[in-house]
Amino acid sequence: MSYQVLARKWRPRFFDEMVGQEHVLRALINALNEERLHHAYLFTGTRGVGKTTIARILAKCLNCEEGVSARPCGTCSSCQEIADGRFVDLIEVDAASRTKVEDTRELLDNVQYAPTRGRFKVYLIDEVHMLSTHSFNALLKTLEEPPAHVKFLLATTDPQKLPVTILSRCLQFSLKNMTPEKIVSYLAQVLDAEKLSYEEPALWQLGRAAQGSMRDALSLTDQAIAYGEGQVGEEQVNAMLGTMDRGRLFKLAEVMARANAAEVLTEVAAMAEHGPDYDEVLQGLLAIWHRASLAQVVPDAIDNTQGDRDAILKLSVNMQPEDLQLYYQIALQGRGDLNLAPDPRQGFEMILLRMLAFRPAPQAPVDLDLESALSAAPAINAESVSSVEPAINAELEAEKKKPLTAESTFEATLDSRPDTEPEPLPAPEPDITPVSEVAVSETAVSESEPKPISRPEPAIEQSAAELSTSEQSAVAAQNPVVEAPKPAALSIEERLQQAQYDAPAAVESLPAPSVKDVAPIEPDQPLEPLQPHNWWQWADRLALAGLPQAIARNSALIDVTGEHYTFDVDPAQGALFNDTQAKRIEAALQQLIPGSSLTMVLQPPRGETPEQRRQREKAEAFYAAKQSIDSDPVVNHILTEMGGYVVEETIRPLS
Repeated sequence: MSYQVLARKWRPRFFDEMVGQEHVLRALINALNEERLHHAYLFTGTRGVGKTTIARILAKCLNCEEGVSARPCGTCSSCQEIADGRFVDLIEVDAASRTKVEDTRELLDNVQYAPTRGRFKVYLIDEVHMLSTHSFNALLKTLEEPPAHVKFLLATTDPQKLPVTILSRCLQFSLKNMTPEKIVSYLAQVLDAEKLSYEEPALWQLGRAAQGSMRDALSLTDQAIAYGEGQVGEEQVNAMLGTMDRGRLFKLAEVMARANAAEVLTEVAAMAEHGPDYDEVLQGLLAIWHRASLAQVVPDAIDNTQGDRDAILKLSVNMQPEDLQLYYQIALQGRGDLNLAPDPRQGFEMILLRMLAFRPAPQAPVDLDLESALSAAPAINAESVSSVEPAINAELEAEKKKPLTAESTFEATLDSRPDTEPEPLPAPEPDITPVSEVAVSETAVSESEPKPISRPEPAIEQSAAELSTSEQSAVAAQNPVVEAPKPAALSIEERLQQAQYDAPAAVESLPAPSVKDVAPIEPDQPLEPLQPHNWWQWADRLALAGLPQAIARNSALIDVTGEHYTFDVDPAQGALFNDTQAKRIEAALQQLIPGSSLTMVLQPPRGETPEQRRQREKAEAFYAAKQSIDSDPVVNHILTEMGGYVVEETIRPLS
């Protein structure tokens, strides 16, 4: 008994048995039902998508003895002969083997004769792009005005090679590649009918290996049946195709998500036992990370055409968007470097380790840094005014020592004066200190009322008579005082004298910064219950980073019902916001408020978001700093005497 391969045995006999190509079938069915038939049809597409099959079904429809219709009977002699390939009025020509102009002319000589048995004489020319230029020229006239009883059905895999004069004379239908989902569904139907056992992951492997061709998928299935002794198993198909198990690829991707180098190397070692093509493994990882990135941005865009939707959605939740982008970029560039490695496995391992080495470090919650900074603030303020601005540049380092030298000289001069003036120093000392403070920390402190950050008092405010010269030097070394640059034209005595009379007025004219600019969250003080007015404080304490942090800072708390919170999300975050990000924000909030839940709506915020508050406070601090500089006597003296001006872009508030 002769065996018929699946690709021939399961070739569709009617239009309703076709898989896919609905856009082509709809046009042909409507044309047949309405008897609006063209004389030439051109079917294009890759191999094994149904070009010749559709042409043969169309020939049945035209020559069925029951009449022209979209559903031939399939039982008449014409239908059966066409199915068997022995219908006299269906002339099938392989253009790849008959390219000469003499063959084309011989073919066209019989066009004028009426069909022998059927209603139409049908010329089916396969791979028509292989015809020579002279053959196309010989075909032009007949193709443009054929006899009424002649129909031309042309098929090609490369329509770009056809002359435009041929294309303009045909109705062109472009057939699409089959999706893996459709191929798997059809293979399952065929194997069920053949009563053969199979595993669904094996069918997905065959569907992907077919690359859109149904005929290739059926041929590979035939091979898999023979390889597995009547069974289509996943391991047998992987061994037959020489491909890596998709489940192992997902396991490697999950290990990479955990960023555990030891587990990564263990998984690579297990993978190496199967002798994989590492370039193919990288291609598989790229496809997985691409779909995971899509799932993070638009979860609904992920379908199950590859049978991995659930695994993709799980991976997208477990990985940060920054990691996915980094892994994809390194893997993409690593494919080019893989051929340069002395050993493929070595190159593959280095690519994975490079991903882990350049992986962004996880960000700690914001409140930890704030608390540590504030806990050290009282001790710093009690020691020296210089720690109000820790980022002093190199130029100010040189200026630190100048005021100390001036004071030492000035105090030595005072000590050498007659005894008739026993206490000359304590009087000007309170006036010297505010000049330093005004120039350095004019916008960071206030004396109007007590605040969490107290006004720093300099350590050199002790009486000069109580400290020796060596003791003053030791104090100065431990507590450097930052002085504002003085005009070069004035001597030390003149600057001290000017400061004695100008400093009180300058201090009185300085605007006191508002409490909201200098009152951060105390580390030991618990937060008030979450309400719309204090959401900005809670947002800073959420253990978030990346996209979820950006979305949280651009959201406004609108309503609080028990432990359920409703937020308005700025529409500017619409491209980043989705259910996955909302779940991450909810999980971070539950760490601070167990049992809480939230609802996030993408609409213009009806309240102030933490980011808007930050921008507002930044603008207010800049305005206060600018006002302080404008009213500073030393700055005004420099501008007046030296013809300078203030570059506002360089103003940096100290708060």
